[in-house]
This record gives sequence, C-alpha cells and structure tokens, in this order.
Amino acid sequence: MFDAIVVGSGMSGAIAAKELCERGLKTLVIERGRKLEHGTDYTDSMMPWDLPTGNMIPQEELARDYPIQSLCYAVNSATKHYWVKDSEHPYSTPENKPFLWIRGYHLGGRSIMWGRQTYRMGEVDFAANAKDGHGSDWPIRYVDIAPWYDHIENFIGVSGSKEGLDQLPDGNFLPPMALNDAERDFQAQMAKAFPGRHVIPGRCAHLSEAKPHHIELGRNPCQYRSLCERGCTFGAYHCSLSSSLPAAERTGNLTIVTDAIVHSVIYDAKIGKATGVRVIDAHTKAHRSYDAKIVFLCASTIPTTQILLNSRSGDNPNGLANSSDQVGRNLMDHIGTQGTTGIYPGFLDRTYYGRRPTGICIPRYRNISEDGDFLRGYLYQGSITRGGWREAVALAKGTGADFKESIRKLPPWTINLYSFGEMLPNPSNRVTLHATRTDQWGMPIAHIDITHGENERKMAKQIDEDAEAMLRASGATIVPSQLLPGQPAPSPGELGPAGMGIHEMGTACMGKDPRKSVLNRYNQAHDVPNLFITDGSAMASSGCQNPSLTYMALSARAAHHAVEFLKAGQI
Repeated sequence: MFDAIVVGSGMSGAIAAKELCERGLKTLVIERGRKLEHGTDYTDSMMPWDLPTGNMIPQEELARDYPIQSLCYAVNSATKHYWVKDSEHPYSTPENKPFLWIRGYHLGGRSIMWGRQTYRMGEVDFAANAKDGHGSDWPIRYVDIAPWYDHIENFIGVSGSKEGLDQLPDGNFLPPMALNDAERDFQAQMAKAFPGRHVIPGRCAHLSEAKPHHIELGRNPCQYRSLCERGCTFGAYHCSLSSSLPAAERTGNLTIVTDAIVHSVIYDAKIGKATGVRVIDAHTKAHRSYDAKIVFLCASTIPTTQILLNSRSGDNPNGLANSSDQVGRNLMDHIGTQGTTGIYPGFLDRTYYGRRPTGICIPRYRNISEDGDFLRGYLYQGSITRGGWREAVALAKGTGADFKESIRKLPPWTINLYSFGEMLPNPSNRVTLHATRTDQWGMPIAHIDITHGENERKMAKQIDEDAEAMLRASGATIVPSQLLPGQPAPSPGELGPAGMGIHEMGTACMGKDPRKSVLNRYNQAHDVPNLFITDGSAMASSGCQNPSLTYMALSARAAHHAVEFLKAGQI
C-alpha cells in the first residue's frame, strides 16, 4: 500500500510526485514506457559524423514506423528512440478528420522533447469561458494559481523579461536570453507600426543562470547548443529526468515502476473511493494491481481519458468520474497555419555566436488592444536568424574562384513567425474507446473525433494576414513556406490537422458544476474524492500560451491540497 500513486512521469506527473514526496507521502510513479537514464540515454554529444544516414530516418522506415511522428520537427535518427512507432500504437479517427497524435512512451515522457516555451495564462484566459459561454467556467482565477506559477518557475528555472502585460503575466524569471541585432530592429519597427503588439524574448525553461537549488540537482547553465530535442546532459532545460524526479528521489519516498501500462482505476463503491490501479506488464502482458490512498492521473490527455473510460463497472457504466458525461469531451489543441517566412533586410555585416534555444514572442493582442471578428486570440513565436556555412554552400553560385568567393558570404537573415491560436471548447470534439479495435495489450484503442469550427477558421485567416502585414512593415520579403515537410504550401489561412500543436487538452475539464465538468477547483474528481487529474485533460480552456507551465502549476497546487485533505481525513 502506497500513500499515493501517480500515473505518468512526464511534465505533470513528475511534478506531482515531487510535491507529494516532499510532503512526506510514499509515492509510486507508474510509467507505461521503458526506463530512460538522464545523460546516458541522450544523444546530445553525438557529432554529425556519428549520426547514421545524415541524421535522417530512411524513407522505408519512416513510412512504416513514423508516418505521424515524423511530422514533428524534432524527429530524426538521433531522437527516434524517444518517439513511439506509429505502427505499434494505433488509434482511429473518422474519415477525412485526421488528428496527428505526437507522443513518446518512456520515463520522463514528452518533458524530454518539449519545445520549452514557458508562459503563464492570464486572468483574461481563466475568465473567458464565463464571459462568452463556451465551455465550463474555470473554478479558479489567476489569483488562485499565481503563487503556484511562482513556485514552479523558481524550481524549474525560466528565462524571460518582465513586460507588464496582463494577457501574458510576468513571472519569477532568470535573466532573459538577449535578442540579436535583427530581432531588436524588428522589435523597434513593430513598436512604431503596431503600438499594441509587443516583441519580447521567448520565455523558456532554460537556465540562463543556475541558482544554488539547480546546482544541487546537478543542473548547469545553458550551453547554447540548441540540440535540446536530443536530451540535455548538462540539465540546462527542465525535464523530469534532470529536475523533478531527482528532487522526488532525494526524499526517500519515491518508487518508480516502468514498462507498466495502466489499464484502469480500481474503485470501491462501498466507500466511494479509488483504491488503486490495475496495470499490464508491457512485455509479459501479465496483470497486477497497486493500492494507494490517493491516485493522480497524469498520463497525458488522451491516455488519461482512455484509463477513465476503461474503468467501467456496474456502478460506473460510462467510465469512472463520468456522471457528467464529460470525460473525453472538449478535446482542444492550439491551432496554427503554415507560418510566415521572409528575408529580413540589412545587417549583412553582423551575425551572432551560439545557438540560442529560444527566439521571439509576440503576445496576444487580438481582443485585447485590437478587436477581431472572432472570440479569444493568438500569439506568435519565431525568430530572425542567419545561416552559416552550410546554408552558404547551398546558396553558392558559380564554380572555381567564383564559388569560393560566393561561400565566403553568409546568407541573408531569415524571419519566421508561427502561431498558437485558441481553440474553443466543443463537447462534440471528443475521445472515446473504439467499439471493436484493441491494441497489442488487449485494451480498446482511442477513437479521436475533432474538427475546427468557424471561429478557428476566422482566426486562422487573421493570423496569416497579421503576420504578412508585420513582415511587410519591417521591410522583409515574404517567401513561400509550408506547414508539413513534403507537403505543398496551404493557402493563406488554411488550418493544418489538429494535433500538430502537440498541446492536446481538455477531456476531463475543471468546473464549478459537477453536472458539466469532471474536476473541481483542486483538480479533484467530483465523483471520486481521492482521484486527482492534473495533466492537460484538466484544462477548461486552452488560452493561446504553451500550456506546460499551467499543467505543472496545477499539479503542484493539487498535490498540496491532496495532502492537506488526506491529513484532515477528508479523503
């Protein structure tokens, strides 16, 4: 018997485990994937000549095993061991309604490969559902989560600048990673041309400066290599393996089990509580169970939904914690278009050194300082960069002396802007269990049914129009870009498939009304008082910010209250 079970070891699960362990609970973390060792299993020290096939996955293998995963920029021969083989992990979608499920099953989950952009949601985000009537009203507001944002930012280390913007609240920041000359020029030009639009350094979970508590965990400042998707031996960016799990382990209260796929939550109707979880051994397929006083589901949005729906019984015929029929509904992902690219003028006598692992951010301004003919808003991320000798060779002209002279000149600067836009909660966008198809462990596969609505389509059109207007105002020359490798460039404003934001969320949403939501203000299931859910499925709306910081803040907050409830005998 454990005090607590945490299902999942990624962004939210590892933070939940750390907080529970530090508060004295004997905690079991269950990870469906294999064990991964910090440093030892990373490929960030491999040289280009060490990488097979030019760091590309051979086409035959790509088509067979990674047709979906390979659509993510971070999938290559050096990183493919972090990503699932699509051939081994099927799911279903309706015809002509694709969803691109990007994922990795191993200790640490996607915290190893995440983009590390780290932003707070603001009061405008937490109040949005109540204001316009879409989705369940958040049972918390910014004031409730702000101290937990502070707590997480201090622990993980977030580089950023203070800007005083309500829609993108300032945080507990390490020094920002400075903009380069071209980005500072773009920043100044946007301030003149579009006074309500701010160009700021991207806020990222990298140690621009290591504090004593980071050093105690063996973490070191960023080396500006930008090989982050391979794992960071220096521990410069926050991930479960370098940060939260080591913090949990040093308490002596942590137990980790890998290669254990959670089948369902065990529920005792006599006491109205969860008593543990059933698991399937990933290799032997043997079944076993673990018992605990409280259970945290942090398996990520879609797997958590599968577990809840698979926890059917005579007392819970629609799945556990689902008296509201909201489990699986309101699936969201941030929307994006193909992005906008241009050649940035000037600064040909300047360059920069190192590969900064972040770029620029333009915080939301639509329906803040500028109106839109749609609800909610979007932000941009991007960069202005200049290629090195590889790009110079690719652009070189002539032969002999002309060729040599050509490659001595660096290519021009390139500006890229891409967006994250808010997708409205919609109960018709949902995850269910397939009626007949099962995976290799005998569990029903996920059936994912999601489509963009008119609000998203209007937003996408404005996203592209605004990006092009900003590039033109800066003097940049717009060049064609594409959303997916090997695909023709979509028309302006055309949305790509859902899932490519890799920010899926919303299927077990928080809310004030148990009839319309799954979780209360403490991420505690309305129907099962000792069951907590703190991954992306808990989100009542998405905002337009990268959501991992919010997941972690909610996880720490829920763990605190779970321990208090346990001590008080309330659960």
